[in-house]
Amino acid sequence: MLEVEAIDAGYGSTVILDGVSLRVDQGEVVTIVGANGAGKTTTLRAISGLIPVRTGRIVFEGEDITTLSAHQTVERGITLIPEGRQLFPDMTVRENLLMGAFRRAARARQHETLDEVLELFPRLGERLSQHASSLSGGEQQMVAIARGMMARPRLLMFDEPSLGLAPIIVAQVFDAIAKVAAAGTTVLIVEQNVFHTLQAADRGYVLENGRMVLNDAADALLRNDHVRQAYLGI
Repeated sequence: MLEVEAIDAGYGSTVILDGVSLRVDQGEVVTIVGANGAGKTTTLRAISGLIPVRTGRIVFEGEDITTLSAHQTVERGITLIPEGRQLFPDMTVRENLLMGAFRRAARARQHETLDEVLELFPRLGERLSQHASSLSGGEQQMVAIARGMMARPRLLMFDEPSLGLAPIIVAQVFDAIAKVAAAGTTVLIVEQNVFHTLQAADRGYVLENGRMVLNDAADALLRNDHVRQAYLGI
């Protein structure tokens, strides 16, 4: 479904990604793990069209999308749930969710999709009229996930979904991601919480200083000595 082929990308004169390659197949949950500053968010921003790719290419469902803008990438079916949720705090939960259905293919089915996401996240159905700012951190993250689903993406990307959340809420967020994947959406996650994300994923990549240093099945990475020592403290 997604092929990232030896891309370099960065900001201004600073190169962050150095020959990064990865693959996500239809129906998979794939994760990129690494320390803060490794280039995980930059990778998602490059795939999303938010920053330019300097060399290499990105192919999505057989189409070269390397030079597409962010809104063109969204129209192709790629949605990014950004770090920090970035909801509209003074809008209701319903209004936030409907803002996710701006993609042309999603607008015509927004009410149907709303019913589907509320079935996945019934707690949000009880809070549709509340302002997003009044929700707990975990509930806000669920709104962010549901808003991403409103675009009816074929690939849903998560940037640090557990950031700033209490451990019990982190477990709930990863349960929500599992529901999204079980409903048929392909998922790519970047995370510092290596243990939780590798438990949730089928395959994983380890990104260090802008370079992919490992990739394997998620359970194999959990047993890998380097991963255990560098990221799990074992």
